Amino acid sequence: MNTVFELDHITYAYPQSGPVLRDLSLVVRAGEKLSVLGANGCGKSTLLKIFAGLVFPQSGSMTAFGEKIDPKRFAGEVSNRYHRRIGFVFQDSEVQLFCSTVYEELAFGPLQLGLPRAAVKRRIAELAELLGIEKLLDHTPFKLSGGEKKKVAIASVLILNPEVLILDEPTNGLDPRSQAWLLNLLRSLGDAGKTLIFATHNLDLVPQISERAVLFGEDHTVAADMPVGELLGNAALLKRVNLVGEDYRARPGTGNFTNGG
Repeated sequence: MNTVFELDHITYAYPQSGPVLRDLSLVVRAGEKLSVLGANGCGKSTLLKIFAGLVFPQSGSMTAFGEKIDPKRFAGEVSNRYHRRIGFVFQDSEVQLFCSTVYEELAFGPLQLGLPRAAVKRRIAELAELLGIEKLLDHTPFKLSGGEKKKVAIASVLILNPEVLILDEPTNGLDPRSQAWLLNLLRSLGDAGKTLIFATHNLDLVPQISERAVLFGEDHTVAADMPVGELLGNAALLKRVNLVGEDYRARPGTGNFTNGG
């Protein structure tokens, strides 16, 4: 299995604060379904931004698709090539919606990459049908419901057909019907061979969307990297990192990403 990301002893700190990632080493392979877990402020979202090429490690090294990634080299064609292969869906969908219509939102990325307008139009029609958003194409994104905004945000990423899809709290704010839709979509993308990386607080969601989990402690280091079933069955570990309360009971995960249950 090919390596997508390799982080070697990386550290990251925001100005006027301590490190949010400490001495992190991690490998993600193509086709994996990975959940990133931990209490608030432990570094989950920062790790996703590093994967997405939005921020860079301040020490240590990062390799993506076999190529060393750093700010000095991450410009021009290197950046464009990277962002074609990786799609990032923010926790708050409104952060990435900025065009006046849904159609323009979906067209923006492909047109920026120089795809012919006829090809872009065809891609939008196919994707809108797949995601069931054909009737939204002429609507203003900001007047959509939360579930509809999430669909459009995901569509604006999938339109570029990335190899890796990264989602920060993917079901945050979604009603049960929209959550079920999203889970089915993620399963189909996983079955198609996409590499999927999620950050979430929802432990009920974890065995449905992932097979492996990386757990952060409140000291911003990795407390565990193991199959989902083993992690969810370790109540003492989850309590120690302050991810669950004292009333949590071990519930082994099923690792059931592909069987829909």
